[in-house]
Amino acid sequence: MEQLERSVHDAPIIEKDDYEYLVHPISNCVPVLEPSLLREVVTRIVRAADLENVDKIVTPAAMGIHISTAVSLTTDIPLVVIRKREYGLEGEVSLTQETGYSKSEMYINDVDEGDNVLLLDDMLSTGGTLRAITEALESIGATIVDIVVAMRKVDGGDAMVDSEYDVSSLLDIVVRDGEVTVIRDEEERQLVTE
Repeated sequence: MEQLERSVHDAPIIEKDDYEYLVHPISNCVPVLEPSLLREVVTRIVRAADLENVDKIVTPAAMGIHISTAVSLTTDIPLVVIRKREYGLEGEVSLTQETGYSKSEMYINDVDEGDNVLLLDDMLSTGGTLRAITEALESIGATIVDIVVAMRKVDGGDAMVDSEYDVSSLLDIVVRDGEVTVIRDEEERQLVTE
């Protein structure tokens, strides 16, 4: 069993407005993020992602930053962080992200028409953040080469399901009744999510 899979079973789960929130080192840096876990995740992302012709790595603040920084250092691909703060810079594009537990404005700078981007994030849960980002990147005229997340919760309403983009994840999980189940194949996913 890989370290990422082991780590989800040790992660606390808290309830926030009827939403079971997995508090995980990769998603929250709480509990402490061990370098060996981060190294495993980054190595697996580099292997899984389509990096050919990628000009920029794009990630939302805050919890995609550490993963994407490490991937940027490993691949020498520049990094753009989508921020929750407006800077008012020329070409800045705003978007509204809505997750299972929050709603906020985010701002993209330094992505231009014609850029080929790799979109990275820590967790795909409801898909609200990734959906808003893909729509904003499309409006800019950037090409989304690939989307990779460290973990994907497969038991919630996923806004990316009807998207034209495939999202690759290193680990698919179900969080239910205070426990995590790792999903290894489509048959298992259907059994657990019914």
